[in-house]
Amino acid sequence: MMIYLRLFYEFCKAGLFAVGGGLATVPFLAAMGQSTGWFTAGDLADMIAVSESTPGPLGVNMATYVGFEVGGVPGAAAATLGLIFPSIVIIVIIAAFLRKFRDSKYVEYVFYGLRPASTGLIAAACWGVIAICLLQVGAVNGALVHFSLNWQLLILAAVVFGCTNWEKLKKVHPIVWIALSAGAGILFRL
Repeated sequence: MMIYLRLFYEFCKAGLFAVGGGLATVPFLAAMGQSTGWFTAGDLADMIAVSESTPGPLGVNMATYVGFEVGGVPGAAAATLGLIFPSIVIIVIIAAFLRKFRDSKYVEYVFYGLRPASTGLIAAACWGVIAICLLQVGAVNGALVHFSLNWQLLILAAVVFGCTNWEKLKKVHPIVWIALSAGAGILFRL
């Protein structure tokens, strides 16, 4: 029972402070993995890849996955509910106040101020993915322990970036790029 409460609590914290969507949860999940030992940085990179490739919100997919790995189906439910619970409470509160303060400049300023915070969280998530996947940066307790380039994934990233920005290939459906990248990633793991 305690593990379900812990899953709910840990993901509730992530859901409360990860303003800006799924990628904004990645820094919180990285910290969670280090503090709880539920998953490694490599596991987090795999979760991001799978969650980006599957339908549904990234953060919810990752919460469900971690919860399932740690506590089975009840763990998946606890983690997912923990992640979305703060959003539901905040939306209900904001909806009540927004009717009253719809034209308030202060409310507008608060929402405007959240934009840089959201951008910073997403940038931190992007750096985390780059550090884990392409640069293979390893750290223990915040200290850098090794650094190497993953040439295969670096070349793959460059090819995908080049292809998606090539005018003739821009009309290719995104699912094709996801499938090709997943296939290349599987081949590189063999």
